[in-house]
Parts: sequence; structure tokens; C-alpha cells
Amino acid sequence: MVVDRKAASFAAWYEMFPRSQGIEPGKGATFDDCIARLPEIARLGFDVVYLVPIHPIGRVNRKGKDNSTVAEPDDPGSPYAIGSEEGGHRAVDPELGTLADFRRFVRAAAALGMEVALDFAIQAAPDHPWVREHPQWFRFRPDGTIKYAENPPKKYEDIVNVDFDNPDREGLWTELRDTILFWIGEGVRTFRVDNPHTKPLPFWEWLIREVKARCPEAIFLSEAFTRPKMMRALAKSGFTQSYTYFTWRNTKSELIEYLTELTAYPAKEYFRPNFFTNTPDILPVFLQEGGRPAFRIRLVLAATLSPVYGIYNGFELCENTPIPGREEYLHSEKYEYKVWDWDRAGNIKEDIAVLNRFRRNNSALQEFLNLRFLNCNDPNILAYAKISSDRGNVVIIVVNLDPHGAHEDTVELPLAELGIPADAAYSLEEAFTGRAVACRGAYQRFHLEPAINPALVFCLRQPHRINE
Repeated sequence: MVVDRKAASFAAWYEMFPRSQGIEPGKGATFDDCIARLPEIARLGFDVVYLVPIHPIGRVNRKGKDNSTVAEPDDPGSPYAIGSEEGGHRAVDPELGTLADFRRFVRAAAALGMEVALDFAIQAAPDHPWVREHPQWFRFRPDGTIKYAENPPKKYEDIVNVDFDNPDREGLWTELRDTILFWIGEGVRTFRVDNPHTKPLPFWEWLIREVKARCPEAIFLSEAFTRPKMMRALAKSGFTQSYTYFTWRNTKSELIEYLTELTAYPAKEYFRPNFFTNTPDILPVFLQEGGRPAFRIRLVLAATLSPVYGIYNGFELCENTPIPGREEYLHSEKYEYKVWDWDRAGNIKEDIAVLNRFRRNNSALQEFLNLRFLNCNDPNILAYAKISSDRGNVVIIVVNLDPHGAHEDTVELPLAELGIPADAAYSLEEAFTGRAVACRGAYQRFHLEPAINPALVFCLRQPHRINE
């Protein structure tokens, strides 16, 4: 039996690209720049600051801007091409700073009530020290050149994968386990694992068991956008949380069907979802085409459907410029330095702050299996309730899924289930506006304007609690 800490089942994640947190164009940020950003992230109500890889970046076959196979001398390369002469998975990119600087970052986050999560990507640049010190861990072509990674149609010339079938399997597994334990020694307790579905399941069963035996509070997030069978198998192998298909579930029927699956047996016994709105690799079409209302809609859905959710930095700015015809960001910061105006017009930071505060103040949103969809005829309006285990907290959410048009309809609230008489008074207190509306009866009508109130988030106050 494994008993996880609260953060395993309730947390708001903020994915940070460390080198993009600075203020000087054409130059990467340092951990000091990242520390300067922490108070703002804490003010928005996040619990976890998740960093993409912070290790030295390879120079061999380094990628240039826009994933070009030819890098200019000042191109920083992809942080997922891990390892160079400066070190590998247990080292820090010198541009960011030192291990001591990283420790200061972890302490600064903790002082603000947040913890740091690290990306654990089992891959290497061709000039990673492992390639020189442990060539048996990799596959080489007959001509002696090392095989680079591929995920057709994508090619990763700057990355090589380890060979889990190599003769020194024990040495490789031990090195990977000890790398996790090294970062635990540096104050990290949460790891987002990159592409775990491309590694053997027995390895994950072993590694997670080994780590949690030494550090029971460790949390592992499975980043696997792959076939359902494999996603389920990874969750069963020991992963604490899992990425999901939420990113691509947009319509009312899709959301109801998917959430019904996740909250029903057997998935509810082992699959704990983390609803990410976007990632450095994924800019969903809904966000590309829906503008600011789409970002507000997806924020509310992610943060209220699941107790664990996350955004990738830039989401709060409604950044949605894609590579034409693809679900990827144009001029991605994976391949170049970026400087963001974190206060630029049109941001939704206050929505995030209000919603994260509301999540903390309402225990019903800290559970997952208490989701109940409510009757509403309009196919563009999704209405649902969450009732806490002690039935003392009730949250009602009504979302307009159409970012382009206004919709209005009647929603049937679960008053009978709550023991509220049909003629009794109760109050609906809305999170974003702070308004409280006195109501009677189970049927309430809501009007949602995409540019004004694409979603309404209510706390239902029962009659004897209205004056609390």
C-alpha cells in the first residue's frame, strides 16, 4: 500500500521555462531571474513550479530557431538535448547558474508555499558524458555513428535514446534511480517524467518502488500522450499522476464521456489525472481559434473538473500564435531565448488568482470522484456540481463551451440530493464577480457571454448557512 501526501491529489502546477524568465533580449535568464518571478507565481495561487530540463545542453547537432537542423553560434538549443562537456543529468546549465543557485531557488519557492518539480527526461545529447563513459548504453549504426531519436514524422537529431536492452541494464537502471535520488537530495520531491511510454514498464515499477522506499513523499507525473492501454498501464505501474486527453476534449459530449470514464470503475482505482491546458509541444486548436475567451473557458474546466491541473507559462498571457496548420507554437522558446511581458494587455492573471483561491477555499474542488453533471439542454453549456464528502461544501460550475457566441439556458441544480426543499431559499456566490444571488427552486437560468463571463463558478450556500 502506498499513501500519498495531499499534493498528489490536489495542486495547481505552473510550468516554467527557466531561460525565458529574464528581461534582456537575446540572453537567457538565470536562477536569480527565476527567483524574481516566484512572488508573482505564488500570488496567482500555484502550488508547484515545474521546470523543464535545467541541465547542460548538447552542442553536437544542436537545433537552431524553429527546430532548424543548423544552429547559429548564439542559439541556445533545446533543453531536452541533455548533456555536454559541462555535465549531464546531475548538472545545471551554466547559463542558469550553479547547483547552489538552484538550491536558493528551491528555498525561495518553499518560503512562498510552493514546491519545485523537475523534468526527468531519459535521453541524451550525442555529447552527453554517458555516451563517452558508457557507450554500451546506446545503439550505434554499422558505420560507428550513434542513432538519433525519432518519433515519426518527427526527428530529433540532437537527441539519442538509451538502450534498455543493453548488456549493462543493471548499471543503467541504477544510474537513473540514483539521479532521481540526487535531486531529492537537492530538495526536489516531484518529477514530471518525459515520454515514459517509450521505456519498459518493469523499469518504472522498479524505479518508483525504489525511490518511494527511500522517499515516500516523492510524486511522479506520467507525461504520456499515447494509446489508452499504455496510459493505464503506466498508472498501474506506480505513477502518482497522469497526463490525459483533456487537452483535446472540447465539446460537451466529449467532456462528459471522458470525465465519466475517468471517474468510474476501474480507472478511478488507479488513474489520477493532471489536466494540463497546454504544453511547450501542444497549442490546441481551441486556444488558437478562440482567443481570450477560449483561455478562460479551458482554465475553468481544467481547474474545476480536476483537483490537479497545470498551465504552461504564456497561457496566462493568452499566447496562441501557432505554426500554420499545426498544434505547435510559432518561434517556440524550446529553440530560442524569449523575453515575455508578464503584464501585457489581455492577460487572464486575475482569473487564475481568483480561481486558485476559490479552489483552496472550497473542499469540494479538492476531490475528483464527486463530479456530477447537471441537466442542461443547450449543447454549448456544460454544467456540473461538486459536493464535498462531508456534504458541507457545494460548488456549481456553468461553462459556455463556445468562445464565439453567447448562450443561455436553464440548469437543474441537485437540491433534492442536498436535502434542500424546493421552496427553500439558498444563495449562489459567484467567484469571479463576488456577487451573491438569492435563489429558490432547482431550476435556474444562466446567460454566458464569451467576452464577459464565459464561465460562472458558484459556491452554494444552504439556507442555514447563508448568514455564515
